[in-house]
Amino acid sequence: DASVDTSLPIPGAASPAAEAAIVVAGLNHWFGEGEARKQALFDIDLSIGRGQLTVLLGASGSGKTTLLTLIGCLRRVQEGSARVLGQELRDAGEATLVACRRRLGFIFQAHNLHDSLTAMQNVRMGLEVHGPAAMRDWRTACAHLLSTLGLVERLDYLPASLSGGQKQRVAVARALVGNPQIVFADEPTAALDKESGLQVVRMLKRLGEERGTTTLMVTHDPRVLDLADRILTMDEGRIVKDEE
Repeated sequence: DASVDTSLPIPGAASPAAEAAIVVAGLNHWFGEGEARKQALFDIDLSIGRGQLTVLLGASGSGKTTLLTLIGCLRRVQEGSARVLGQELRDAGEATLVACRRRLGFIFQAHNLHDSLTAMQNVRMGLEVHGPAAMRDWRTACAHLLSTLGLVERLDYLPASLSGGQKQRVAVARALVGNPQIVFADEPTAALDKESGLQVVRMLKRLGEERGTTTLMVTHDPRVLDLADRILTMDEGRIVKDEE
């Protein structure tokens, strides 16, 4: 496997075997101020084991993305506890949150590729946050992942020359190239045809089995449910169903 292992220890983090990948307790969240303040999450309790592929279902506005961004260190925890890889996120300093984000991978519905960079260069950006050691063999690591995702003929193409599905697969490669311990995926298959979508989810499943990578995925795509280890359903800011 030509991917580069760039996992970074976080000061004060628990040992890998000590705790589930994600542990949330009493998590509440609000948006807005004063009279416009509206509660988005209500008393969320959740524990996700290492290596699990967990799918988050629910109607638009049910709180799925809010939960994802809180656990992913992209939004501040207001009330309750959220522990990711042993690190408490509530009241954590910016340096701690940055160190934590380096151990995470993010796949969004909007691929967010840089138009002036080739597929290879876009994927390389997923390694740059890990410093010089991770960059030593970047070409091999990036080419390996892009080839695995069926883009071996497109390594040096700019995003303008790629289809929507191909762009999304480049974004997936960028998220995975640094060997994240947790992958947060928000509608990762929305822009993909059936086979490409299944290919991405199968890869995430395989990373869980082979490397212990944990995936939390928001989706409306019924095609991927059979691959999930666990299915959570949200409604109006609450987890209303938990199926394993």
